[in-house]
Amino acid sequence: MIKVAGVKFKTAGKIYDFKSDAFVLKEGDPVIVETEQGLGFGKIAISPVEVENVGKKLKQIVRIATKEDFIKREEIKKLEKKAFDFCIQCINDLNLLMNLFSVESTFDRNKLTFFYTADGRIDFRELIKLLVKEFSIRIEMRQVGIRNLSKHCGGIGKCGRELCCSSFMHSFEPVSIKMAKEQGLSLNPTKISGVCGRLMCCLTFENETYKSLKRQMPKLGRKITIEEGKGKVVRQNVLKESITIRLEDNTEIEKTIQQLGNQ
Repeated sequence: MIKVAGVKFKTAGKIYDFKSDAFVLKEGDPVIVETEQGLGFGKIAISPVEVENVGKKLKQIVRIATKEDFIKREEIKKLEKKAFDFCIQCINDLNLLMNLFSVESTFDRNKLTFFYTADGRIDFRELIKLLVKEFSIRIEMRQVGIRNLSKHCGGIGKCGRELCCSSFMHSFEPVSIKMAKEQGLSLNPTKISGVCGRLMCCLTFENETYKSLKRQMPKLGRKITIEEGKGKVVRQNVLKESITIRLEDNTEIEKTIQQLGNQ
């Protein structure tokens, strides 16, 4: 049996499993962990639990973060800010068509990762030479999608709430226009697109519920006979679990699924 805790490095970041051994930890505790990139500063997202077999080799929680670690973290933030400003200056000098939006350093300061978006491939060999010369540590340039940019920068969505991706979503699920059709939403791109310009992530939240409820409902255009006469299904109200039927005399009547089942 080993004790495993869930750790995340960002507010809405992915949760990773780490061996916690004899540490007494609770949710929210700051910890220093061993990662593939070096040491990392994270917080406990899931309190330690004992498991028999995790099926993979886990990295170790090194220690509970100390006062010195918090001081070091602030120094790292200054390094990241300095690296960001210097890189922006180099990008402008080299006329590179890329949008740098974040710089992250490992906790042991042996590597800097530069996150950017771009429409295509960028030849940043000269840029890396300048960065290595300036900071004398390992440099990684990582191109990410526009959704990751929104997740990092944050903002307010059309609903008036903080963006889902930057507040609680750990990963991005595939989103399709079919989901909007399934939920009877307007297919106007301006109405179903988020601040990133892609389809809104929230289209996935209720999609399975809509699909499940619609299986119990007559399809649009289906001819149906009810107590009031023969008609055709012209509208569905999925959340109310009701349909609107247009009778042969062009009058419309609304029926719930339960009422249809009782007839």
